[in-house]
Amino acid sequence: MKQLLKNTLFYGIGSAGLFPVFRRIFAGRAAIVMFHEIQRDCRSELMTGTSAELFDYSLSWLQREGWAIVSLEECLAQLAKNDRSRRYAVLTFDDGYRDNVSVALPILERHNAPFMVYVPTAALTRTLQSWWLGLRELIRSRDDVTIDAMGLRFRCPDFRSKQFALRKVDQWVHHDFKRVAALATTFNKAGISTSALNDRYFLDARALQGLSRHPLASIGGHTTSHAALATLDAASARDELADNRNYLENLLQLSVRHLAYPYGAYGLREEHLANEVGYVSAVTTRHSQLSDHQPNQFALPRIGVCSSFDSETSFAARMSGVQSAMLKLGACLGRE
Repeated sequence: MKQLLKNTLFYGIGSAGLFPVFRRIFAGRAAIVMFHEIQRDCRSELMTGTSAELFDYSLSWLQREGWAIVSLEECLAQLAKNDRSRRYAVLTFDDGYRDNVSVALPILERHNAPFMVYVPTAALTRTLQSWWLGLRELIRSRDDVTIDAMGLRFRCPDFRSKQFALRKVDQWVHHDFKRVAALATTFNKAGISTSALNDRYFLDARALQGLSRHPLASIGGHTTSHAALATLDAASARDELADNRNYLENLLQLSVRHLAYPYGAYGLREEHLANEVGYVSAVTTRHSQLSDHQPNQFALPRIGVCSSFDSETSFAARMSGVQSAMLKLGACLGRE
């Protein structure tokens, strides 16, 4: 309901032709846009990624509205110069999905758009505990789903009920990432192999080597196991960062300088660790644009795009600063 109200507001503001007004007042100097999967058939994947159509629209809209799509390094350099001649957009992809190449890359090439892919080691080695893929496979393939660790049974014979079940379990995991291990029993009973899903959905080492040589592509780190770093002790968190960076640099024979925190789970400790192991920037899942010419480069916000809650109108609204305006208004009302 909350998302429906937001989308209705976005549509009303867009219909009134007010996006340019909001953009002048509330939009930042730059925005880092976050994608995961770019899906040809988004509905069959329960709307967990971004449709190819919305992805293509997003790039077209950015360029039509005067945003320069640039690499992360160029964006940070232009911000440091306090360049206010135009706005900059950076495209990022988390996890290293196969469809980033098979579906997204032709669209990126058509728009001549640079991009960054953040890759965890375990996705390439097929050892990733990709619980979100296992959960999606479980729910979309069954009309009745029991999550043993939750003590809940979901009756989900249609698309909407499957989306509801997926969202509820996803929220349960995100409240405590240690719950990931508890899903293994459910997956095993259902005959679902996360290793097989990793092979189906993620790039392999050879494909990533090829992608890294593409003139538009940059590769960043995403930890070894896609762990929520804030839940680990300092030594383990440091190893997750350092080992992943070393693995990628040895594989690609390139410098890996940029990081994405898995799940956006970070704090001051993680910022210091990222700097310590040799990264020069780290992106989060915190929703915001970049306005300061000297942002904290180890806590960079992003604008996430997913077809489960985004449309062409809502993308344009959020990039135009409408959501930022709503958050600022809410904060002001909360202080009264």
